[in-house]
Amino acid sequence: MKRAYKYRFYPTPEQAELLTQTFGCVRFVYNSILRWRTDAYYERKEKIGYLQANARLTALKREPEHAWLNDVSCVPLQQSLRHQQTAFANFFAGRAAYPAFKSKRHKQAAEFTASAFKYRDGRLYMAKSKTALDVRWSRQLPLVPSTVTISKDTAGRYFVSCLCEFEPESMSISPKMVGIDVGLKDLFVTDTGFKTGNPRHTAKYAKRLALQQRRLSRKKKGSKNRAKARLKVARLHAKIADCRMDNLHKLSRKLINENQVVCVESLRVKNMIRNPKLSKAIADAGWSELIRQLQYKGEWAGRSVVAIDQYFPSSRRCSCCGFTMQKMPLDVRKWQCPECGTAHDRDINAARNIKAAGLAVLAHGEPVNPESHHAA
Repeated sequence: MKRAYKYRFYPTPEQAELLTQTFGCVRFVYNSILRWRTDAYYERKEKIGYLQANARLTALKREPEHAWLNDVSCVPLQQSLRHQQTAFANFFAGRAAYPAFKSKRHKQAAEFTASAFKYRDGRLYMAKSKTALDVRWSRQLPLVPSTVTISKDTAGRYFVSCLCEFEPESMSISPKMVGIDVGLKDLFVTDTGFKTGNPRHTAKYAKRLALQQRRLSRKKKGSKNRAKARLKVARLHAKIADCRMDNLHKLSRKLINENQVVCVESLRVKNMIRNPKLSKAIADAGWSELIRQLQYKGEWAGRSVVAIDQYFPSSRRCSCCGFTMQKMPLDVRKWQCPECGTAHDRDINAARNIKAAGLAVLAHGEPVNPESHHAA
């Protein structure tokens, strides 16, 4: 399997200048080729592939007004075209929107293949630079990386991501199995009644963020003070994102370490986030990221992560007798089954149903029979 190891590093002034040039060239090549391909289709109904785009890049580098493209490594420029081709493939397959133009205000990244970097004796060198990157190696790399991606986020921090082959080690088999129901009051609730709570990182820093954003809005556009204020806002957003990611990694690791089977519910968060009253809280919870982490960590550890059908009425079905309520608004947190009289906590009952349905899927390999109504 392949795994990316991400580290923070601190470039020298010369390296920072070279990276700024590289990011700018990558952005220019991506945007100019994207514009060229788009115009070619709308004006002449001509479809451009990767080989034609690569030839266009060669022609651009030979033009005198674009000679500065030769000042940086050619590898990141070619890799940006490969990424663009992947973006078009995802668009035509219906998996993503039309490729968008890159902005210098957003995250910057450049990918280097084996011919554009060197990794020797625990030191990493990138093309066009004679000094090694000052990387804070929090863990050792298992092998020499096949590709290296250097990025700079909106908060001005530099990171290097090394893609390496590694052999995952399966964990010892655990007798425990769990079903989880994600939510907003608690990030998830297990079938045993364990509730994680919700840190609500965005709400925690809301007042501080609003203050910094107000100060940013008063600064004159294009001024250095506005750039400083924008950096403060970006750093606060980065802090919120880091806190959220750290919490999700701890929770997902705990679930994988303790359970052989984890049953979850398939969710379409993109559709749910359209709710204007709950969109900010749903985005802050990070449900999709939690399930993504469970899936790849489970694959590495030899655990099973089972996702049941999104239309399965986990909240409305009694986990004791199987009776299904017709309706159950979100404000109903506790209810009593009219068939068997069992009192239910909405979230715990849903987690029990998700576990039962997930184990059925695991045993028979068949999806749970979906109903016409969405799971409440």
